[in-house]
Amino acid sequence: MTDLKQSASSRLVAVSNRTAYGSQTRAGGLAVALWDTLAESDGLWIGWSGKIFDVPRRRVQLLEEDGVSFALVDMSKAEYEGFYLGYANSVLWPVMHNRLDLAVFDSEYFAAYESINRRFSEAVESQTRESDIIWVQDYHFFLLAQHLKEAGCKRRTGFFLHIPFPAPEVFRSIPDHFALAQGIRAFDVVGLQSPHDCANLARYLNEEMGAERIDDERFRIGDHVLTIRLCPIGIDAEGFSISATSEIAEKASGRLARFLGNRNLVIGVDRMDYSKGLPQRFEGMATLFDKYPELHGNISYTQIAPPSRSVVEEYAQLRQQLDELSGRINGDYGDLDWIPIRYLARGYDREELAGLYRLARVGLVTPLQDGMNLVAKEYIAAQDPDNPGVLVLSQFAGAAQQMTEALIINPHDRNAMAEAVRTAIHMPLDERQRRWRALYRGICEQDINWWRDHFLAAFDTSLPAD
Repeated sequence: MTDLKQSASSRLVAVSNRTAYGSQTRAGGLAVALWDTLAESDGLWIGWSGKIFDVPRRRVQLLEEDGVSFALVDMSKAEYEGFYLGYANSVLWPVMHNRLDLAVFDSEYFAAYESINRRFSEAVESQTRESDIIWVQDYHFFLLAQHLKEAGCKRRTGFFLHIPFPAPEVFRSIPDHFALAQGIRAFDVVGLQSPHDCANLARYLNEEMGAERIDDERFRIGDHVLTIRLCPIGIDAEGFSISATSEIAEKASGRLARFLGNRNLVIGVDRMDYSKGLPQRFEGMATLFDKYPELHGNISYTQIAPPSRSVVEEYAQLRQQLDELSGRINGDYGDLDWIPIRYLARGYDREELAGLYRLARVGLVTPLQDGMNLVAKEYIAAQDPDNPGVLVLSQFAGAAQQMTEALIINPHDRNAMAEAVRTAIHMPLDERQRRWRALYRGICEQDINWWRDHFLAAFDTSLPAD
């Protein structure tokens, strides 16, 4: 692990919209990568408290849990609506996922976004020291390093984007794109998920800011040097493998196995979001049932899709669309003793999901656009090495760059999806094992700890903050 204790005063400070304080989310995700490092370096995690008040509150609440310190910032209802529901989720999220048709460009949203970024930069300034490394997570805080510089606050700053960075032509559709890019260039290190993302950002910075390439990773923009590092995020692969055989996992898989009988399980697990390609996936399975009637009653497709951002109109429309599609497909293809699609609009905990992944012959991960998609890696980690399932993966997921032994498809092509699922169902055991071994080796070699260390090591080669 990268040594953040080079001196007694050196530590890591993470900044993200939400933290793992007082929650159960430490079982997976970002917290796995950050928690131990923060604890070992007497680190600090700065984020939103999760509390919304009628009027703005300027307090920073200082707390501690299991060796990690937290500085939590509150939001008012107007700030939450403008910053989070507005700019983050109605501008940045759709544009970064190539859904310009869903973007709502409102100048008041950007004002709220800038205000919250400034408030968080003030929290960073007041709670950190010059020797600290500030690691900012995701699109909520593009402007944070710029605000620190404007305040004369010298810190080493890094930024990791968990979602895709689109082509420059798409990014320019945001009225405030240049201000956002000024924020990005103010960081010392920027980490991105895929080579495509790195190329997109480098081209934008060259075309809009005259960035000059120094070497494979470093770019000179005016008097500042920015490191752009390819740094695909991973999972705790070995830990997730163990979870797949836990008592909780086996209980969950046993419940579903009783329903399945001798049928092969096809599983999808996605947050209910338009970037995940769920309607296209349902249509692809309908095509499978239409083209291959011999599979009727022999496979069962279970889609777990917990709702997200249900107060946003586009998400409510998606929920309605999925309800209608699943009803139509089950009505068209189902029988007295067979339901083709089991669609569950609720969440399950990490160990339960691990058990369901292990049971599934096919993991269907087909987003229209995704920064990485960790479900693909979790599915592989959960498999039985002696009888592994097959991963069907979208070419537009960042994970496709690493997981080339999966069956890679275009999620817009319902025929290709149907063919891939059929191929996976009939794939011989020796081929399934060969593909799984290569995929599992990859997710173990570039796991969540590798991701963290690979990003932080960029500070050893980047030039000092200006």
